[in-house]
Amino acid sequence: MNRDNHITGAERFFEDHELIVSKTDLKGRITYANDVFLRLAGYSEKEVLGQPHSIIRHPDMPRSVFKLLWDTIQGGSEIFAYVINRSNGGDYYWVLAHVTPSKDSSGNTIGYHSNRRVPNRDILTKHIIPLYQSLLAEEQKHPNAKDGMLASFDMVSTLLSDQGVAYDQFIATL
Repeated sequence: MNRDNHITGAERFFEDHELIVSKTDLKGRITYANDVFLRLAGYSEKEVLGQPHSIIRHPDMPRSVFKLLWDTIQGGSEIFAYVINRSNGGDYYWVLAHVTPSKDSSGNTIGYHSNRRVPNRDILTKHIIPLYQSLLAEEQKHPNAKDGMLASFDMVSTLLSDQGVAYDQFIATL
C-alpha cells in the first residue's frame, strides 16, 4: 500500500461515548476495524483489512512502548496503554488502548482485540507526552533502531522498578 508519510501536526478527536475497535491476527494484520477506527484513521475498510496494524503508527510513538505491549499480549495478558496514532492524511490522534488476546474455545490465542477510548487530556499533558518524548529521544540517540528501542525499553523498565509497579499499575495511578 502506498502511504503518504506527510505529518500535518493537526490533531483529530473523537467523542467520549465512542470506541475505536479493531481486531488482528497473531501477526498484527487487521481483520476487523469499526467505523470510528476507519473515520479517525482516514482509511476505508478495504484499505485496512489484511494490512499491519502499524499502518497507523505515528513516528512520535516510542517503539519501546510497542515492545512492552507486544510482550504483554503475546504472553497472554491484557494491557492498557496510551498511544498516539497517525491518520492516512498525516493528522494524529491520542487514545487509551485496552488490548487483549482473543482466544478460541480451547484457550489458544488466535488474535488480538483492541478497544480505544478518549484519553484523559491532563494525564497526556502532564505525564505521557513528556515520558514519550524522553523515550523517543533515547531511541533516536542510537544509529541502530533496535539498540535504540532496547535502550528506551530499559528506561521504562527502570522507571517501573523504581516505582515498584507493573506497567498497568503505573498507567492506572496517573
